[in-house]
Amino acid sequence: MAKLRWGMIGGGEGSQIGPAHRLGALADGLFDFAAGALDHRPDVGRDYAQRLGIAADRAYGDWRDMLAGEKGRDDQIDLVTIATPNSTHFEIAKAFLEAGFNVLCEKPMTMTVEEGQEIVRVAESSGKICAVNYCYSAYPMVRQARAMVRAGDIGKVRLVVTNFSHGHHGDATDADNPRVRWRYDPAMAGVSGQFADCGIHALHMASFICDDEVKSLSADMASTISSRELEDDAMINFRMEGGTVGRLWTSSVAIGRQHGFDIQVFGETGGLRWASEQPNQLIYTPVGGRTQIIEKGEAGLHADTQRLSRVAIAHPEGFPLAVANIYCDLADAIRGEHRDGLPGAADGLRSIAAVHAAVASGREDGAWKDARPPMFR
Repeated sequence: MAKLRWGMIGGGEGSQIGPAHRLGALADGLFDFAAGALDHRPDVGRDYAQRLGIAADRAYGDWRDMLAGEKGRDDQIDLVTIATPNSTHFEIAKAFLEAGFNVLCEKPMTMTVEEGQEIVRVAESSGKICAVNYCYSAYPMVRQARAMVRAGDIGKVRLVVTNFSHGHHGDATDADNPRVRWRYDPAMAGVSGQFADCGIHALHMASFICDDEVKSLSADMASTISSRELEDDAMINFRMEGGTVGRLWTSSVAIGRQHGFDIQVFGETGGLRWASEQPNQLIYTPVGGRTQIIEKGEAGLHADTQRLSRVAIAHPEGFPLAVANIYCDLADAIRGEHRDGLPGAADGLRSIAAVHAAVASGREDGAWKDARPPMFR
């Protein structure tokens, strides 16, 4: 089967997320890295792209040059990844979708609910894929957890508790570091800092595993470092369409926590726990029974779990391979095979609607708000 052609915007030398995308896209031999506009500095981006093996005529100075150049080619890219600052996502994604390209966008997909709804409409009208990189949902044991919930292994879900809390932005003396500062700058990040950066991964995970959507929420948002305009800590209570109660904590000032992303799902007949720092294990406790550790790679796991596992039991598969699983699902989807675990534009829209609802709630001392985008109410 011929490889698909892949291009990237942003994610240049020194970026946090760029290497994960490059490792992920190329891990399974499904894509060739064919084109890129990798830096906001044209010459720097062109040079880095060529050092990564991209031909000189496809090492572009900016995304507009890349769009114009790829549209005119017989061997144009099949997929473009957008890994640029939040404020640029909407314009780039909309332009590439309208031009007939499939898109994988970093989260948050857009800055506003109105932009998110427009992306959903453009993706539908163009017939192209707009995926969003909620890559934690592509860990094999997360797929196993979802399958177990769907199969009724823990009964009706009563409660989900999740958090994504780390301490890597807890040093006030480092608050002006450009790699940190932009995340709390409304001009670059939008209306929310930590919740839009990390918290929406946890919220998406709750919806993904519970196979349900967030309906309403109440939020307490705090900026614990005084120079920050946007929050670096948030507590979100939420309710899902099916009645499940949700609790979410997200923080970037929890010094001592490293990655700090985990989720617990409690049903009528059992409970599940998964943590990103031990991603190969799913903890399962049936009511009245012993707690069990389900290992990636063992016999009898769900087909989706097995499909997205590459190495034998007891060998770890980490973050880049979770990103690779998103690209596996994308390759299948581009070739016409439906993958219901692939996060799409609707997921991106629901996330940004929840962000705006949380901000509004926080400003009103935790008043409950409808978390759904208008087009899904």
